[in-house]
Amino acid sequence: MNRVYRVNRPASAALAALSLLSLTALTACGGDSEPDPATDKPKTSASAAEAPSPAEHLAATIVTKTDADGFQVDEPSDEFVFAKSPDEVTVDKPACAPLAFAMNQLPLGTPEADLTRVASGPTDAPTRLTKGITYTYVTLASYAPGKAQSAFADVRKAVDACADGFTAKANGNESPYDSVTAEKVTPAGDESLGYTSTMTFRGVQHVLHGEVVRSGDVLAVYFSADGMAIANGRPSDARLSPTVVKAQNGKLEAAGSES
Repeated sequence: MNRVYRVNRPASAALAALSLLSLTALTACGGDSEPDPATDKPKTSASAAEAPSPAEHLAATIVTKTDADGFQVDEPSDEFVFAKSPDEVTVDKPACAPLAFAMNQLPLGTPEADLTRVASGPTDAPTRLTKGITYTYVTLASYAPGKAQSAFADVRKAVDACADGFTAKANGNESPYDSVTAEKVTPAGDESLGYTSTMTFRGVQHVLHGEVVRSGDVLAVYFSADGMAIANGRPSDARLSPTVVKAQNGKLEAAGSES
């Protein structure tokens, strides 16, 4: 299957800076079949015919502006791209690759489908350094049975292995991350984890936050950054929007209960 992976930033000035986070540039359920008397061949049951594809399931489950209580939710543009696929990314510490993907809106592991949205608006989780507009990226990915658990395990290992940071490169761009630490998050889905990463850009330190939630065979990967602070050379500490994360986790839980 051919997929296009995007690392996109909505709004020009802020998102040009977020491309600099690249730091030189930032299941469906099937029914049983039974023979068709006319052809003596299996015929598809109504439930199987109506089951959505992985891509359709994600499109119906991804967070929208209506869900996000005042946040604008958009499809990322193609203007700023760190990499179009994980194959384009190299990491100096291979164990840290899942974090490089997670922080650049590239899906983890080998999904059957993936979809990204970006929610923007005045932060609902202000910090000492960041009180204005922030961006929370949401990437959903759907997997064959067992593959989501494996991808989740890989990113958990990466958080533990990459405390001293790592550097990711793609298409002539470079993203050095200074440190990674585990961060406590509200439990969600079947399993969840949070992490904090720091990076230094033009001598200014920025704190980035991420979270990964597994709900059945779907992973939700969240990432946040203060693009304007990065663009303007101000230190930042942009937390994930709890409104957006709660809304998306709620839709995943509801979708799982309907399966």
